[in-house]
Amino acid sequence: MIAELHNVTKAYRAAPGGPEQRVLTGLDLSVAAGETLSISGSSGCGKSTVLNLLGTLDEPDSGTVKLFGAEVPYRDEMALSDLRASRLGFIFQLHHLLPQCSALENVLIPTLGGRQRPDRAKVLERARRLLNRVGLGAHLDKKPMQLSGGERQRVAVVRALIREPGLLLADEPTGALDAASASRLMDLLMELNAEEGTALVLVTHDPSLADRMARRYRLVDGILSES
Repeated sequence: MIAELHNVTKAYRAAPGGPEQRVLTGLDLSVAAGETLSISGSSGCGKSTVLNLLGTLDEPDSGTVKLFGAEVPYRDEMALSDLRASRLGFIFQLHHLLPQCSALENVLIPTLGGRQRPDRAKVLERARRLLNRVGLGAHLDKKPMQLSGGERQRVAVVRALIREPGLLLADEPTGALDAASASRLMDLLMELNAEEGTALVLVTHDPSLADRMARRYRLVDGILSES
């Protein structure tokens, strides 16, 4: 399995010493190589928390999180950095591109992290190829402000894929797009999933997007159920 959550619980406090709000209760989830999976649910139900756990951005209060066959090394910041940089890809609702960098430079930013740096010539060739694949081959040198919303989100998708991650985590990636741009972006994600073999976990409020995934889950009252 690419990722496994076993009997995971997570709670938050709005303020120090305040009441505890539990968002995940005994959650179990497994993600196999190359598969697609969606998580739906109401706002604030904990969908993004599940992604944060899978992405090592958060630690469970109890339970086990495994990635690529090994427990997540929460106490080793360098190992966590290496794991995120080399094996995980992140796409968010907002693209989070650096405004001072070109499309190509934004895509290459993940190659600067971790102890194992990829070959510069190879990642540059991959970046150009993927940007061309998503229809941005003529916009490599453009800054984010010179691109449309859909184009900026496509740059973010390529950035997430630049280091050939085994697991791609997408948190409402179409939430800031119009319906046509959202549909095109999902077409792209599905095509790249098939071509790259990267497992895709998608959090979305949109049932039509969730239904495009091979496995569909709903999160209600901290419990994840397959639908």
